[in-house]
Amino acid sequence: MKVILRIMLCLLAAFLGSSQGVLVAQVSDHEDNLSACKKSVESSNRSNLTDAENHDIAVSLHQSNVAACRAGENSCDRSQLTALETIALRVSGHETNVSNCMGGIGPCDHLALTIRESRAVALAERQQNISRCKNGWQPCDTSKFSKQEMSDLAIADHRRNVSNCTDLIGPCNDSMLTRAEAKEIAAAAHARNLSNCSEGWGPCDRSRLSPAEARAVVSAERQRNSIACADGKESCDDSLLTASEVIALKVTEQRRNLKACQTGYGYCDLSRLTKDEARTIAAEPQPAPR
Repeated sequence: MKVILRIMLCLLAAFLGSSQGVLVAQVSDHEDNLSACKKSVESSNRSNLTDAENHDIAVSLHQSNVAACRAGENSCDRSQLTALETIALRVSGHETNVSNCMGGIGPCDHLALTIRESRAVALAERQQNISRCKNGWQPCDTSKFSKQEMSDLAIADHRRNVSNCTDLIGPCNDSMLTRAEAKEIAAAAHARNLSNCSEGWGPCDRSRLSPAEARAVVSAERQRNSIACADGKESCDDSLLTASEVIALKVTEQRRNLKACQTGYGYCDLSRLTKDEARTIAAEPQPAPR
């Protein structure tokens, strides 16, 4: 009797386990199909969905189509839009076109503009053209400029040329400069060259320096080199050091080497220690290794 009962329990457990597995597989397949339907996959089967799921999918696909139409995508199906959605799409498209025409950015259909909008766009396009011309940008059409606008453009061109010549940015036409401007720009260029030579930055034309400026530049270079040598930098040029600087540098290096040997930090060259320094270091207790 007990044996039969055990067999029946085992069979029941096996049946429930297999049923649960089948149920899990069915749920998984249903979820996969639901996801495929939402993405409009061709292999999806909406007949297996509940009414609520079909409704949700229809709403989601409709919203996606509305968004595609608003974005001007090829996937837009206008036949699926409601009357209000179609009107809203036309309003949005018109506003976008007006914005593009006014800003000069993006496609602009002038034929779709109203008379008042066309006048506003024409004025905006004229101002944009004036702005481009004054900044030296293209396209620039001066054929419809008034005398005052041409005069203002000439002033803008002159100021831009002076700025280019002063800052060495953009094209510079020296022939358009007045004597005072040319003198001022020459002074600025001289000061910039002197600064480059003194600081060691940028291009330096020594031929444009006065004798006093050339001596000051040499002095600045020696000082910069002395600091680089004292700091152990690669830019150090020993040949530029004076006799006193060489002596001072040797003393500094000797102290650095002694400290490195004493503390155990940094490069230490024992062969460069004096006998007294070597004995002192040898007598000092060495730090225990960690």
